[in-house]
Amino acid sequence: MNRLSRIHVLLVVAVLWVTAAYFVGARKAGDTAREASSRQLQIIALDLEATLERYETLPYVLSFQSEAAQALQQPGNAELIRRFNHTLRDIQRQAKVAAVYLMDQTGRTVATSNWDTVQDYTGKNFGFRPYFLDALRGSAGRFYGIGSTTSEPGYFIAQPVHDGTRSGKAVGVVAVKISLDYLAGNWRTIEDPVLLVDRWGVIFLSNRSDWRYRSLNALPSAARQEIEASMQYIGAVIEPLTALQPQPALHPGTEVTQAVGRLGWTLAVYPSQQPVVRAGLLWAFTALLLYAIALVSVWALHQRKRRMEERGLARQALQQAADELERRIAQRTGDLTRANSDIEARYAKLQETEHLLRSTQNELVQAGKLTMLGQMAAGVTHELNQPLTAIRAFADNAGTFLARGQPQRVQENLARISAAAERMGAIIGQLKGFARKSEAAVEPVDLAQSIRASALLLESDFQKVGASLAFDMPQALRVSGDAVRIEQVLINLMRNALDAVRGRDAKIVRVTLTRDGDDALVRVVDSGPGIADDVAQRLFEPFFSTKESGAGLGLGLAISSSIVQALNGRLTAANRRVEDGSGGAEFSLWLPLAAQGQTA
Repeated sequence: MNRLSRIHVLLVVAVLWVTAAYFVGARKAGDTAREASSRQLQIIALDLEATLERYETLPYVLSFQSEAAQALQQPGNAELIRRFNHTLRDIQRQAKVAAVYLMDQTGRTVATSNWDTVQDYTGKNFGFRPYFLDALRGSAGRFYGIGSTTSEPGYFIAQPVHDGTRSGKAVGVVAVKISLDYLAGNWRTIEDPVLLVDRWGVIFLSNRSDWRYRSLNALPSAARQEIEASMQYIGAVIEPLTALQPQPALHPGTEVTQAVGRLGWTLAVYPSQQPVVRAGLLWAFTALLLYAIALVSVWALHQRKRRMEERGLARQALQQAADELERRIAQRTGDLTRANSDIEARYAKLQETEHLLRSTQNELVQAGKLTMLGQMAAGVTHELNQPLTAIRAFADNAGTFLARGQPQRVQENLARISAAAERMGAIIGQLKGFARKSEAAVEPVDLAQSIRASALLLESDFQKVGASLAFDMPQALRVSGDAVRIEQVLINLMRNALDAVRGRDAKIVRVTLTRDGDDALVRVVDSGPGIADDVAQRLFEPFFSTKESGAGLGLGLAISSSIVQALNGRLTAANRRVEDGSGGAEFSLWLPLAAQGQTA
């Protein structure tokens, strides 16, 4: 046998081997796909059967309701119909069905659960529906179709309502409509086509929305007449699946089916053939690969001597490559070690810088507090002089009344002296707390109390200017923060508001405290001229001030904003406009509320 003949024989053997492998692999994959689809179909069928059987007894139980027979006997009793409508609506909501309704012998709806919706069945006649006719004859009626009123599909179960006499005559029908659309929604997670078809082969539920109301085959004339007479699929033009473009890739004989329900339905799953083809090709490729390996092995045995030499050369080249790889690994390891040391040094420098920044920020906050203390000194001096003068006058009066032998008047003057001293102590206590350097410990703070304490320190300044300070704090709110720093922010905002109303006809500053979600919201509103547009963009910049030279460093709002950010809060400014044309600036401060159960 010459060389060309041997090649021809090898090619023929290869074709036969690969073809046989393809068919074996495809058959095994097809069997596996059908088994998986069968298991999946059983789960879907159980779910569908459970849904259908769950409501089978509902219309039967409703048919024995005394109100149902009374409503059929007294259709003109508006109060009776109204009560029964409410009863049906409650049952519909509890049972989670689409609708529950009662029809008389002609099919006209007497009472319905959707009486208060735009889809009200009241007065609608469903005497043409098969479920009504079956129930009127005395048996349970079942039907699936598109609603003639709502245009929504559903499964209908009906039972006759008897007149209560011995003859047991049916005087009406009670029906329940159940939506099955959620099943199709559940099936959308399944890659393979899932179809639920009626006894005529019409698909009325599927995970392929464009296949709905299509038929597996052309419908006979008898089927079309029955569907049209019952208006089962009203509004839908039923055409075969083959009319779709592109046509569905269904392979007859590969589907897995199961009968479900009591109306001759069939549930079908069409396993995709792409995995089957891929499995066959994989088997064929594997067979070809094995065949090629066999050929190569034979050729390798024939070339054994030469390959041994090549292996020696390859081993030498591999050793060289391994040596080169070790050298590069060592080089890269050194680079990574140096880079890691550099990163550690930079991180240490960053930590040092951050510590310095925090220290500088704390010192800047303390400097801002001392600056405001200096600004408040004159007002506080005036505030202390008043009780001191009163104490001196009351002491002189007490001496005079004591000499006159009037102890009651002496006691009154001593009480006034005590009250004035208490007021001086409160003012001094607030100044000491404000001037003390805070370590920024986060703890629950009574925000309303902080607002009142801050206002007490500024009381004399407001009196000097003739401005009024009003509060609106309907509820006590506790926030997570530092009381001293929060009061520093509040004093700064109130002082800025006071400066804004100087020289205005109406000198009003209002502070409100409300809850905004998980935050407490403080608004400081003044009746001043508001914030200019060019100023608003730079309002929180350090050393930016609109006051006269010497009246401030321009650090108040910048420090306040930094304090609020450190407490995980927000501070914003905006102009306020109301209907009467008045306005002014409005500063809003958000601080996180303290956690439930957290104590100071």
